[in-house]
Parts: sequence; C-alpha cells; structure tokens
Amino acid sequence: MENRLVSIILPTYNRAGFIGAALESVLAQTYGHWECIIIDDGSTDETVDVLSKYNDPRFVYLYQDNQGVSGARNTGIEACKGEIMALLDSDDEWMPNKLATQVAYMEDHGYDICQTEEIWYRGGKRVNQPKKYAKPEGWFFEASLEMCLISPSCTMFTGRAWSDIGPFDTNMPSCEDYDMWLRACLYYPVGLVREDLTIKHGGRPDQLSICVPCADLYRIRALIKILQSRKLDAEQWDMALSSLQRKVDIYMQGCEKRGKSDEANRVWNLFCIVRDGKKFPLNTLC
Repeated sequence: MENRLVSIILPTYNRAGFIGAALESVLAQTYGHWECIIIDDGSTDETVDVLSKYNDPRFVYLYQDNQGVSGARNTGIEACKGEIMALLDSDDEWMPNKLATQVAYMEDHGYDICQTEEIWYRGGKRVNQPKKYAKPEGWFFEASLEMCLISPSCTMFTGRAWSDIGPFDTNMPSCEDYDMWLRACLYYPVGLVREDLTIKHGGRPDQLSICVPCADLYRIRALIKILQSRKLDAEQWDMALSSLQRKVDIYMQGCEKRGKSDEANRVWNLFCIVRDGKKFPLNTLC
C-alpha cells in the first residue's frame, strides 16, 4: 500500500492563522508516502513566514497570482506526481490515520473516488451535522443534484478519475465543488470510509460559502453545464432538469422579493432555452 504516492493538494489564500494546523495534520499522517503541493494563491498576509517553518522535502510550494480556489487546485493537480490525489483546504485538518485508512479502503473496494466522514466546527465549537448532509455511498447522481454531498477535504481520487471529471471550473467563484462532484457522481461510484477522519472548520466570514454572493446562480450554472454536456441518458436528463427548475424557482422567488423582476425573467428565459434542448453561452448566465 505504501508504494502508492498520494499527492495532497492544498490551496491557500491569506490563511496564515490556520494553515499551520493543516500542515501539522499532514505531518502526523501514519502513511508516509505523500507529497503536499501548497498553492499560495496570491496571499498578502504572513503565509510565507508560516510556511518557512516547514522544511520537509515532501512539501512543495507554488506561488501564483490570485486565481481563486478552482485555479489553485488545478495548478496543484497539474504539478503533482502521485497516482492518487487528496484535497485539503488550508483551514481544515486530518486525523493521523486518514490517508492510510482511505488508501486501503479504495484498494480493498476498487473505488476511484472516496471520502470520509467528518467532524464539523462552527465558530470554534463542535456542531452536529444536519441529517440532510449525511454522506451516501455508491452511485448517487440523483441525490447529488439537490446538494453537494462530497466534501473536498474528505476526498481522494485517482488520476484516472481526474481525467474524466476535471478540471475545476475557474469561472465559478462559488459552488465549484458542487459542479465537480456532479460529474464525479455521473461517471463513478463514490466510496465512503465511515470514520470521522476529517475536521472541517466553518462559520467564518472569509469562507466562499459566506462571502460570495448569489451562490444559487452558480448551482444553476453547474446544472446547465451537466445538461448541456450531452452525457446524460433520458432518465438522468429528466432528473437534472427537474432539479434545475426547482433551483430556478427558488432563485426567482428571491429576485421577486428584492424587486428584481428583470433578473427573474432573464433566468427563467434561459431555463426555457435549456428545457427545449438548446444551448447558450454560459457567460450569459453569470
């Protein structure tokens, strides 16, 4: 098992106060055959000073002008050497046996994509996950249409899977993981290690789920992309279109409440184009 190099993809942007804990959790792994690609996405804080304390040759530092998390992850994956890739956000942490357990699980069950259970912290306090976020296992494309059911810092995937599902969409400043995992769930079953091996921190104002407006519009974009991909069978098309209509309806209701009837009509008209099987440039959506 130790012969398989795991490439850890760790993007960061102005997370000097958190990235140290993430790196310490990497160093604590019982599985030692890894490289950690740290992509500094244009940080202007003390990130470099923090990283200078880690001289393990398995850490690889890359700097780029700010491109967003999608561009940073794509850069890291392009530079990595491992046959398995593991995502880790710079404000999350792993349990020491995370890599060893997950690699073994993927090998034993033949999965190309796998995730673990996770512990949630919000504002520094441990919280229980709502039941609707319970992670399934196997094929669950239909369930993934409604919400993102794969958590980046929990996830590992093979190079073969990446060639089918990548790259991350750099035109999506939010919901880029929802977009990616829609494709993943279309092409692959997803394994689940039923152990809390990832610690996910949230509830801060700098996180994309909070600071990027109109996340619903990016979910709509992701659904339109999958519908326009021509990769869906008739049943999958109907499921994706129904999910798109529900999300469009919710978005339109929000527009009407804010007095943005023109925006509501615009998105409805674009939905009708998709429903009729026609294409339009996604940059006209958002």
